[in-house]
Amino acid sequence: MRRPVSIAVAAMLASVLGAAVPASPALAAPGPSFTNPLVGTPNSADPSIAYYNGNWYYVATTWSSNIVMRTSSTMAGLKTAAERTVFTLAAGPGCCTMWAPDIQFINNRWYLYFSAAASPGQGERRTGVLESSGTDPLGPYTYRGILNLQPNGGWAIDGSVVRLSGRGNYFAYSAFGSDGLQSLFIAPMSSPTQVSRNGVRISSPTLSWERQGQPVNEGPYAVYNGGRTYLTYSASFCGTPDYKLGMLTWTGGDPLLASSWTKKSTPIFQRSDANGVYGPGHASFVRSPDNAETWVVYHANSSASQGCGTTRTTRAQKITWNSDGSPNLGVPVRTGTSIVGPSGDS
Repeated sequence: MRRPVSIAVAAMLASVLGAAVPASPALAAPGPSFTNPLVGTPNSADPSIAYYNGNWYYVATTWSSNIVMRTSSTMAGLKTAAERTVFTLAAGPGCCTMWAPDIQFINNRWYLYFSAAASPGQGERRTGVLESSGTDPLGPYTYRGILNLQPNGGWAIDGSVVRLSGRGNYFAYSAFGSDGLQSLFIAPMSSPTQVSRNGVRISSPTLSWERQGQPVNEGPYAVYNGGRTYLTYSASFCGTPDYKLGMLTWTGGDPLLASSWTKKSTPIFQRSDANGVYGPGHASFVRSPDNAETWVVYHANSSASQGCGTTRTTRAQKITWNSDGSPNLGVPVRTGTSIVGPSGDS
């Protein structure tokens, strides 16, 4: 007999499916407070987070062949949670120096998408996928191969699943266009482990704030509100303090046409010298356990001289919504500032 779905599980499904699940009738009690960084070095860049069945699950770049996960009953508890290796990449296309894992729940299975190079000198950095054997985010996981995103096995990183109402799932990622610009691409998914064609470009770094250090669009991640899909992304070179977040809005047309995406002309999240936060980027989003709040989880540095390496730490804060329904991320919070935990997180 099927058990009723709890509010927490319903919230998780709303988050990962982009579905409309009724919010709790009243805001639940807040969770334990924490201070940023939420997760410290070294495995704390390019974070992805999920909430499921009363627990948080967190993954990030490890710079190794190991994919490790933290889990805690509260968001605050991730700070001191033990790291567990959930998969070790074998030599070959899925091997070595893992970047930017993304955890997704699709059709009662968990999927971990990740960027990795083959053994040194043996191939481009591409995107692989793991599939869980059941509904436990800790696995066990099976390696399902490399997504065929670019022609001739081309470089393709920082991917995540975008769920478009009425059109199914798509995979957004970063790759180089024919003009040499690191851009955002999207491909339709025929299953959680395959795309049905190579991707097409939907955004390139043409605006001045996308070209600090180097022209870059990468790290796409969708956030949903009011029936609309907003695709956030990281812009400019991660080695500069001007790494930041931009946003595309899906207009409802064919997702494979760049004209179906409208780029916001200004960044939505960027450095705060006053708060000592530099290079905030590579964000993911998650709903609170009671489904009443949306939180951004991202990495940043605490010095303008730090770059793309293991100095970056994971931070989190609650977001709000603008009058047009788009996300308002505000200003990145100073480290050491007490942040009230997500509602219902207890």
